[in-house]
Amino acid sequence: MIFIGVDPHKRTHTASAVDAATNAVVATVQIDASLAGYRQLVRWSARFEKRRWAVENARGLGRHLAQWLAARGEAVEDVPSTATARVRELSRGGRRKYDVIDAAAAASVAALHGEANPVLVEDSSTVLAMLDERRDNLVTQRTRLVNQLHALLRDLLPGGAGTDLTAAGASRLLAGIRPAGPVEVTRKQVARELVGEIRDADQRITATTKQIALVVNQTGSRLTQVDGIGPVIAGRLLGRTRHASRFPTSAAFASYAGVAPVEAASGDRARHRLPRTGDRQLNLALHIVALSQVRMRSSAGRAYYDTKINAGKRHNEAMRCLKRRLADHVWRLMIQDERRSRTGPGGQPGATTNSSATGSTPNASSSEKSLPGPASDKSTNPPNAA
Repeated sequence: MIFIGVDPHKRTHTASAVDAATNAVVATVQIDASLAGYRQLVRWSARFEKRRWAVENARGLGRHLAQWLAARGEAVEDVPSTATARVRELSRGGRRKYDVIDAAAAASVAALHGEANPVLVEDSSTVLAMLDERRDNLVTQRTRLVNQLHALLRDLLPGGAGTDLTAAGASRLLAGIRPAGPVEVTRKQVARELVGEIRDADQRITATTKQIALVVNQTGSRLTQVDGIGPVIAGRLLGRTRHASRFPTSAAFASYAGVAPVEAASGDRARHRLPRTGDRQLNLALHIVALSQVRMRSSAGRAYYDTKINAGKRHNEAMRCLKRRLADHVWRLMIQDERRSRTGPGGQPGATTNSSATGSTPNASSSEKSLPGPASDKSTNPPNAA
């Protein structure tokens, strides 16, 4: 097997072919960062019948090439820059750094089954990830604008405005203000401009939310049937996870999401805490679902939470248990949805959840089978669920 490592740059890409058996570089090439250069690279690689690609930073500068190769059926892996740096440190060249060595280091990481992840062809999950990030940025921008408006209203009105300030409410407040001088005139002018920007942000957030809901519905995902999961949270779960099948078990998914408790023992006292690693946005989504279920008195999640509290666990410990159980259920649902999208009744390919009345159930070990708790679906979304 030949692993072809690629060190991407803005103008050129350097590739090194490494024999997995000997870890020796057998060929190198440098191409322009262009479609013509990509085609040249594929022609050069044709000499290696069994090959895999290892692109350094395939989520950044190497993303375009990695996706171009993956879309053409090539096996591509993403190698973090930190991993190639460690390989350089341990190589005979020491800390020497140039493109051929970087490319060979990326290939070595993939060949040794190190910190390399498969590059997946972009699909609806990529769309959801982009829309989720866009919406998150818009919400952050709106919060910043509202804070600026509060600061101005504090100087224009005794006591300022209430905490639940909206664009319409601020506009009404400003309409009643009569500036006493040029300073207050400018304050009111800037405040009106901020109100307009907040209105624009509100419209964009609403439009993006509707688009997320549309894409989630098109995927046929059943995540929105779970208590506490609305279209926005479902979009984040699908977008951040990409393909649930890339995680061999629900435990692997929970670890990726940062909801698998780790031991934090000292002396005779044994306790567990949540890790500080993992995908924090995915972790936040599961946390919001857990909070929503705890607030719903009739939800299965609340019943599971109460069971843990009655067993002597504190609130934070019970929430950790609930988030871990939710990760199991979310992973199983996504696995089932992926299989339904590929196989319909009787093993017919191409069916979706909308066209299939039945679906395959993933094989599960005893630790992955459905457990009591927040694994039951809902008939309606809970109030205030994202």
